[in-house]
Amino acid sequence: MTLLQALLLGVVYWLAIGNLPFVGLWSLQRPLVCGLVTGVILGDPVMGAMTGGTINLVYLGFISAGGSMPADMALAGILGTAYAISGGLPAQTALALAVPIGILGTIVWYLRMTFDSVFVHMVDGFIQREQYERIWVGNVLLPQIFAFVITVLPCTLAAYFGSSYIQSFIDLMSGSVLTVFQVIGGLMPALGIAITLQYIFKGESVVFLFLGFILAVYSGLGLLPLGVIALITAIVYVQVSDRAEPAGANLAHEEEF
Repeated sequence: MTLLQALLLGVVYWLAIGNLPFVGLWSLQRPLVCGLVTGVILGDPVMGAMTGGTINLVYLGFISAGGSMPADMALAGILGTAYAISGGLPAQTALALAVPIGILGTIVWYLRMTFDSVFVHMVDGFIQREQYERIWVGNVLLPQIFAFVITVLPCTLAAYFGSSYIQSFIDLMSGSVLTVFQVIGGLMPALGIAITLQYIFKGESVVFLFLGFILAVYSGLGLLPLGVIALITAIVYVQVSDRAEPAGANLAHEEEF
């Protein structure tokens, strides 16, 4: 990996968590997306998408509530994919390496959330002095500069120097130890799927879970037509529910009288 490629990966990491318009937390942050971009930068987009998609399975039930960040899936997706491509790792083994990287990456998030409070007080001062034209400095410019420094620098160094030692690490861990990593990586997607099922397997949505499972197993259809069928089913269900609610509400109102 060249220094330029490592620097580009650092920029991708900054864009993934920088809250810039049209990129970031709900798009580029996902390992499937940033893994693909990492693959493009390193010259192997197919491997990047495959590895990123595998890492993404762990974070299917990912929730960041109240500013908390249980794991940095952007850093996990970028570095996990970069190490997989640089070291010729299979996706499952790269997944076992990516998860602890994601946990370590929460340091960057909490550092940013803590230090950005300084800019909030700075903006309060601008408002008190009626310097409204300077609000963007504390709301946009300085926070993004700080985010750029704490994301690009560590990710670039980790990608550049880490990729140089990943092959030595693989040789050192070859054999039973590497097999253990592969087994652990194979089990981790089940965790992400299980977390997602916790939200699906309740109430009226249970029947759709079993219906989708049966349809996916026995219909022989691909993911695209299955996704279209699921979308149409959801739209019809919402339309029927909206029409049924007013009738139920009117009936309840008549019973009160």
